[in-house]
Amino acid sequence: MTLSLRSILFALPLLASAVAPSSQAAAAPVPWTGTWAVTPWITDDNGFHNQTIRQIVHTSIGGTSARVHLSNRFGTQPVVIGSAYIALRDSEARTVAGSSRQILFGAKAAVTIPAGGEVVSDAVAFDVPALGDVAVSLYVPGDTAPRATGHSASLQDVYFAPGNAAAKPDMPGVSTNSVSGQAYYFLTNLDVQNPAATGAVVAFGASITDGLASRPNANLRWTNDLAQRLRQAGMTVGVLNQGISGNNFFTDGAGQAGRTRFDQDVLRQPGVKWVIVSDDAVNNLNNANPVPAADLIAVYKELSSAAHLAKVKFLCSTLTPFHGTNEWTQAAEDTRAQLNTFMTSADSGCDAVVDQAQATGDPADPTRYLSQYNSGDSLHPNDAGMQAIADAVPLSALAPLPPVAKPQECGQLLPGQGLKRGERLYSCDGRFVLDLQNDGNLVIYEGNVPLWNTRTEGSSAAQVLMQADGNLVEYDAIGRVLWQSGVTGHPDAETYLQNDGNFVTYSKGLPVWYTNTCCH
Repeated sequence: MTLSLRSILFALPLLASAVAPSSQAAAAPVPWTGTWAVTPWITDDNGFHNQTIRQIVHTSIGGTSARVHLSNRFGTQPVVIGSAYIALRDSEARTVAGSSRQILFGAKAAVTIPAGGEVVSDAVAFDVPALGDVAVSLYVPGDTAPRATGHSASLQDVYFAPGNAAAKPDMPGVSTNSVSGQAYYFLTNLDVQNPAATGAVVAFGASITDGLASRPNANLRWTNDLAQRLRQAGMTVGVLNQGISGNNFFTDGAGQAGRTRFDQDVLRQPGVKWVIVSDDAVNNLNNANPVPAADLIAVYKELSSAAHLAKVKFLCSTLTPFHGTNEWTQAAEDTRAQLNTFMTSADSGCDAVVDQAQATGDPADPTRYLSQYNSGDSLHPNDAGMQAIADAVPLSALAPLPPVAKPQECGQLLPGQGLKRGERLYSCDGRFVLDLQNDGNLVIYEGNVPLWNTRTEGSSAAQVLMQADGNLVEYDAIGRVLWQSGVTGHPDAETYLQNDGNFVTYSKGLPVWYTNTCCH
């Protein structure tokens, strides 16, 4: 930026009607973040009649308020829920006495889920534990049609009792599972409010993501292991499992085709910030007619574009080996290798890579599982293999804040540069300073005299970043926007703290935002 270009600043007050010098600090209530989820599809139940269904969910993050989602997405008739309760689980079907809280829907105890639809409950004041078991009990007073919307092969026992036992710690006459075996019915999501939550990561895939071959009732899916790692690292990130056994990208049958369900099952999840696309493609290869690499690469690019439009980071997973299955062929193996190479390439669209192939493969023969990770079918990892996959997730890719580089020149913020809490940027003549103070406020000073600020004092501001789109943004410690200049669509923009005291964003030599603190 030349001095002659900067000199146009003296005319900036005349441009006030065309260039808005102000911006607003954002203030929002604590958002909802998913702590648990399953993918809905069609179960094999025979229908319910005057029964209570108690379902156990294992959380990833905790919170002080809860809400549930109930789905009848694939049902052909409305479903009436007479009452619903949430409680802490004691053991088996029993809940902790005194912990039960009623779940309401529009301030009413009963709710009708329309055919093809879903309902979301009101907020419930309930202390949801992190990495803990919560029981959600639904009383179904009437008859429901067979083949309810739910999630089969859940690896978690479900409990039934006659009549309305939703609020009772014990369930008189309780029975375990039904003709569908371990499954969830109608219940698809548990969300929490937690001010420390930085968002949710969705694990999207097929049977490996669903946890098939891990021990039932033990919560040893790789997503459970990932939730444990995140908590140990001090990261409050919800982990939502959207795996469904047998799923693939192109055809319905074991759930909707991956391409079809991606929007609903990933991009509409509460608080989603990241998605890990895992093992759908394995099912497109491990069959008699494997899909060509070009077609699968096109799907990855399609899904990554959709995720990025929704401001969701897209993490690719390399494909685990399956040599040893009846359907394995060298041609399918070659396609797997092509896909894994694509995912690590510069044009993949992946924001990060979870290298499941390296984590689980045998170094002596990468086409096969390492023996200690093979469940026995050469397709699914065992409990140790699930842990290996969770350990392969780069936690840095799930960090709440975008990376920020220190400014390299006086008075200048280029895209990707900014300040962290307690850091300063000085004008080139040293008279003015931009200070991200320890009280959270971003302030311009001339000496000791404040000229402008973001009014974010008392916040947990962590950094201010000059983004690649031209927007100058102040973030708090969990990645929420506290303040922003509001400039977008200017990838060539640069911001300067000038020797006249004005703080200005330029694009193609013209000012697009400024603080109107010039002429000092």
